Amino acid sequence: MKGFCSVLFLLLTYSALAQNANVYMFSYFKGNGEDGLHLAYSRNGYKWEALKDDKSFLTPQVGKDKLMRDPCIIRGGDGKFHMVWTVSWTDKGIGYANSEDLVNWSEQKFIPVMQHEEGARNTWAPEITYDSRSKTYMIYWATTITGRFPETQVATDDSYNHRMYYATTSDFETFSDTKLLYDPGFNVIDASIVQDGNRWVMFLKDETREPAQKNLKMAFAKSLTGPYTRAGEPITGNYWAEGPTVLRQGKQWLLFFDKYRDHKYGAISSKDLKVWKDVSDRISMPEGIRHGTIFTITEAEFARIK
Repeated sequence: MKGFCSVLFLLLTYSALAQNANVYMFSYFKGNGEDGLHLAYSRNGYKWEALKDDKSFLTPQVGKDKLMRDPCIIRGGDGKFHMVWTVSWTDKGIGYANSEDLVNWSEQKFIPVMQHEEGARNTWAPEITYDSRSKTYMIYWATTITGRFPETQVATDDSYNHRMYYATTSDFETFSDTKLLYDPGFNVIDASIVQDGNRWVMFLKDETREPAQKNLKMAFAKSLTGPYTRAGEPITGNYWAEGPTVLRQGKQWLLFFDKYRDHKYGAISSKDLKVWKDVSDRISMPEGIRHGTIFTITEAEFARIK
């Protein structure tokens, strides 16, 4: 009887651990974002497989062009999944929706974060980061405002000249005024911010066209809303990279990004955020995957999705 109880205890323990184990998820779009949200999963962080036969989980319904590009999903302090996305190439707001299971979603909302700026040309690649200490969410994105920061504007890339802006919220119903988050002294897009102990790490794309940079860099801050340090040296190689999203496995950082001119994904790894190693040859991604974000769910949640 004693042996039976021991076996039963081990089985129950294993079952509980399995229910709470993490499955890595990747939210992304395909094409121009017309069909909406796609999801892939991984158990080791390197091999990713599309869910639902790579069909859309959510069709875009808001914004000027009704697109769902650059979908960013995080788990909030309330346990729900919160998502923001790019709705259009030229709109002055972003899309928002939430879900408890990644299958059934709330009504989609258009948040007019740049409506107050007459010269705002776009709101691209929004992301959300949750600050558990203040229990607030920071939504941030890249915008070009005509005539702003003329010292870094060039005619190529259609004169786009982005800086990072942000707004905060505790409930996605009311929002702070929009403020400038980061002006690194160059055209910047695709910021993704994660916490590292007592500091915040911003991965960002240097969008400078002349002379071309088109690489990923890092900046740091003591507070989520900044101020952030000067951007460091490039951490990606001799190719054009964008859309960084990071996965942490113990002490290892694994950074994924879109090698968009090569039509494939790349990845680099680091143990100290200083020395980076290219591990692109170790990853496997769904065909046609574009810019997205990584988050985690439990095995129980994953079972319900499948």
